[in-house]
Amino acid sequence: MKEPGEKRLVRSAAAVAAAGLLCAAVVTAPAQADTKGPATSDVAAMVDAMTLDEKIGQMTWTHVYGASADDTSMAASNQARYGVNTPAEVVEKYHLGGVLYFAWSGNTNNPQQVNALSNGLQEVALGEDGPGIPLAVTIDQEGGLVARIGPPATQLPGNMALGATFDPKLAYKQGKILGSELDAMGVNVDFAPVVDINTNPANPVIGIRSMGENPYLVSALGAGQIAGIQKHIGATAKHFPGHGDTVTDSHYGLPVVTYDRKTLDKHLLPFRAAIAADVDMIMTAHIIVEAIDPDLPGTLSPAVLTGLLREELGFDGIITTDALDMAAMTDNWSQEEMSVMAIQAGSDILLNSPDVDASIAGVKQAVADGTITEERLDESVTRILEWKAERGVLDDPFADPAAVNDIVGNDEHLEQAAKIADRSITLLRNEQRTLPLEADEDTVLMVGAGSAWPERLGPMLADRGFDVIEEYENGSSPSAAYRARAVAAAASADAIVFASNNASGNAAQQQMVDALAATGKPVIVVAARNPYDVNVFDDADAVLNSYGYNVVNYTAVVRALAGDINLWGKLPVAVPTADGSGTLLPLGYGLRYGGHGRG
Repeated sequence: MKEPGEKRLVRSAAAVAAAGLLCAAVVTAPAQADTKGPATSDVAAMVDAMTLDEKIGQMTWTHVYGASADDTSMAASNQARYGVNTPAEVVEKYHLGGVLYFAWSGNTNNPQQVNALSNGLQEVALGEDGPGIPLAVTIDQEGGLVARIGPPATQLPGNMALGATFDPKLAYKQGKILGSELDAMGVNVDFAPVVDINTNPANPVIGIRSMGENPYLVSALGAGQIAGIQKHIGATAKHFPGHGDTVTDSHYGLPVVTYDRKTLDKHLLPFRAAIAADVDMIMTAHIIVEAIDPDLPGTLSPAVLTGLLREELGFDGIITTDALDMAAMTDNWSQEEMSVMAIQAGSDILLNSPDVDASIAGVKQAVADGTITEERLDESVTRILEWKAERGVLDDPFADPAAVNDIVGNDEHLEQAAKIADRSITLLRNEQRTLPLEADEDTVLMVGAGSAWPERLGPMLADRGFDVIEEYENGSSPSAAYRARAVAAAASADAIVFASNNASGNAAQQQMVDALAATGKPVIVVAARNPYDVNVFDDADAVLNSYGYNVVNYTAVVRALAGDINLWGKLPVAVPTADGSGTLLPLGYGLRYGGHGRG
């Protein structure tokens, strides 16, 4: 039976969801007034005039290597994947409909460079050898763990941190930050927000990328983010029909979920909310959901994309695959097969194919032999071009370079990010009122798993006025030598701060905290990633969750440790017992300094 606090929280989350959807409906309704101009092109005539290659190209969105349109510094990488030297030549060769930015492909060095790359690629697209149609310029800028553009772009504390605030207004503001900054850099599609509900603590790929496990809460916050993003650019709800209950990362294998349709319906609620909020795009999940299709992953399943998403849920926007170069796809289907099957299933976009030449050849052969009709391609191309018209991309795809410094990482955005982080910090244990610590009085030993970046937190504590002893080691699993050094250093400290990273499955982190607790000094655990670590740290005197280890998260942690802020964050997920047999802490749990509450 649910605890009374959880019942209250679920009721309040449902109310929040209703309010968030109402807010989204109000805010997104005039969104087209914020685009760069009215649609002026006759989309039907454009489609009629296109060749087959041009139509397939419009459905092909992929990454390019380089910092500018004509950059040759990564020519070897472009040659290996595409057989040409520059980003411009990739766009021209395939008549691309869209590009996808990554840091590792050299696209996101700084905001001014991104702006120049976007404008340069749009010039190529509209040039003599380009497709003649402006590009969709896309990125995965979720905030938190997945953010392809770093500082000075605003660094957000992440979706689960947002979930811990339980505040759709902050979700809307987060969306506006993302949308306005990307728009200034010439990006017109954000592959965000993640609206998966993280119901499986062992999920290796979603975790803190999710806003929580309660579908009503995620619905409200997702709708809020969509409304904010779409004041400026297109948003994308992902990963349909829900990636939150998997134990396999689809980057490395093909996940299968076996729950029944009633459980699936809970995972679908945030997508229903996204559709009600008029989201521009929905991204597929490379997972098999046995309740709908026991044989094919969502990306390749007509039952999932056409039957469920189009017909049952009524989505009429753009469907894009998740990246087709992930192992869930490449380990099981050839490039030709997956491209054809994705289109047959109902996808409009073939995203980041590992072999674009093979992808295009496969689709052309499918049209030639009647497996796919050209009319089916026309449906997707029409949808893409209508979106580009509605968003103003066809009329003016360029971004003003002068606006970048005024918008990207401005003071207002940084203040909002800090507010989300402050509101997110969740105190789960505080024995004998260990926290807050006394700056200018307490000597703190700062240690932790290297994957939690404790070396970021130590200097920040010192800047706040603490006397800090620092001991660090790389890697997720502290070595015996490191544990011994930390125990020895504890003799000179008044308190110990340990930064953990997914310690529920890491024996070395658990052993280190046990050894530190045995010194008799107060041990404070900062769970820097997934929020479940408290279930293996019985001997820690205090435990708080930051839901991320970026500077914005750790700035809020320091403020919390020093007592500069009270703690209002609530668990957006339930924490199971270590053996998984029950619930240790319910959804909505969170202590306060001087008291506690459960939502």
